[in-house]
Amino acid sequence: MSLKVGDLAPDFTLFNQDAQPVSLNQFKGKKVVLSFFPFANTSVCTKEMCTFRDEMKEYESLDAQVLGISVDSPFALKLFQEKNNYNFPLLSDFNKEVCNKYGTLTVFVPGKFDFQGVSKRAAFVIDRDGVIQYEEVLDNPGNEPNYNAIKETLSKIK
Repeated sequence: MSLKVGDLAPDFTLFNQDAQPVSLNQFKGKKVVLSFFPFANTSVCTKEMCTFRDEMKEYESLDAQVLGISVDSPFALKLFQEKNNYNFPLLSDFNKEVCNKYGTLTVFVPGKFDFQGVSKRAAFVIDRDGVIQYEEVLDNPGNEPNYNAIKETLSKIK
């Protein structure tokens, strides 16, 4: 199953890096960027999350909440967050339920370790009513999302 622009974003509740539950529904009335990433503490994932961190003032000015999602445990995400001073929640989809709902779960990531069952790198922009306005699912884990397209989409949402 793959979500597309115009679909209602499936709600979820996941634990953040502080082991607190976070639900998508709690951001109703606000724009949301869901950023799925394969693994904490890897080079491209760190670069991606640091880009969101460093551009947070811009996302805040667009009235957007950024949420990072991976299959890492909340404990691993806590260390990742502390190491890099992320200023947005990192959510643990350890059981892969949200990755399945959003169609980001990869069956196979070829490479040194041949991982199965991690999230593809993906970005979704959700409007104030919970409707997906932008989706990008990347097959190559070495590629980063199109940050400009994400911000452009956010700027068009009233």
